[in-house]
Amino acid sequence: MSTDNNIDKELCLVVKQAAAEGTPLRLHGGDTKSFYGRASDGQPLDLRGHSGIVNYEPSELVITARAGTLLVDLESSLAEQGQMLGFEPPHLGAGATLGGTIACGLSGPRRPYAGAARDFVLGVRIINGRGELLRFGGQVMKNVAGYDISRLSVGALGTLGAIVEVSLKVLPVPVREATMRFAMPADQAIRQMNEWAGQPIPISGTCHHDGVLYVRVSGSAAGVDAAIARLDGEMVDEGAALWHGIREHSHAFFADDQPQWRISVPQAAAPLSLDGDWLIEWGGAQRWLKTEAPADVIREQTEAAGGHATLFRGGDRTQEVFHPLRPLLFNLHRNLKDAFDPQRIFNPGRLYRYL
Repeated sequence: MSTDNNIDKELCLVVKQAAAEGTPLRLHGGDTKSFYGRASDGQPLDLRGHSGIVNYEPSELVITARAGTLLVDLESSLAEQGQMLGFEPPHLGAGATLGGTIACGLSGPRRPYAGAARDFVLGVRIINGRGELLRFGGQVMKNVAGYDISRLSVGALGTLGAIVEVSLKVLPVPVREATMRFAMPADQAIRQMNEWAGQPIPISGTCHHDGVLYVRVSGSAAGVDAAIARLDGEMVDEGAALWHGIREHSHAFFADDQPQWRISVPQAAAPLSLDGDWLIEWGGAQRWLKTEAPADVIREQTEAAGGHATLFRGGDRTQEVFHPLRPLLFNLHRNLKDAFDPQRIFNPGRLYRYL
């Protein structure tokens, strides 16, 4: 523990010095998601040395680990106890760390049925822009008093502080999973996914691409057998590989250099009239689009449907890649940045140009 305390102190000193000198810092772990967000320069601050599981209570479904812990190592430890990270986080590379996973806030196919990354965060320790080590939240699921500051770091891309430790709720691994496929167009698939979502079916993943809807069901053996009989789809033998490919973007859809947009809309929204190749998941709420269409056209149509659009990969990262904020949200983001990183040294411009 003394070694970990020394690492904390060293990181705090680095941040204090950077703040005093106005030196921007580029926080990073395994850099597996360095493509995500706007281009940002700064002195590299490698957080991988701060690794390891601090506390794990399988009976309590809670684990605490340092930010530099490799995601594959964390998931391996959980698997030994028949448990998993419920939000099915994308690794997007062998060096993915827990801190980077939480900073990016990305979730996999299970997200709409089990919860998003931020839903599983119980507490964090961060170093703020003044070089102070702060703890928010706790290590128990009932610790929810007051404002949930611990979840602000989820998806903030390191702009509010350097994450050094995370406490997470975990889930048991399902006893059985199965995947079925159904041939149907996108509009019918969206209706069908939403119809099934309102029924007592243990769905844990949905994806539509190229005229085929894929549905994963998870749970007890009896529950999965009942779902298979009820849905009556064509069984997919390599279901695990399919969902791994969607989670890790190794699926053929993601395999070219076209700009890839991540579009979030109400899950029952009709297909958008934008040219390009589409992959729809999360029951219709998350839609991936490969297109050369202009950003303003994509965002205008997405906003009209009640959603927002992010340039996830490719394209011009010197421009805004996340959907422009409305004035109220802009002020909230700016005030948070002022409170946590007043000198603007953490990943400047990575989230938005002014942050």
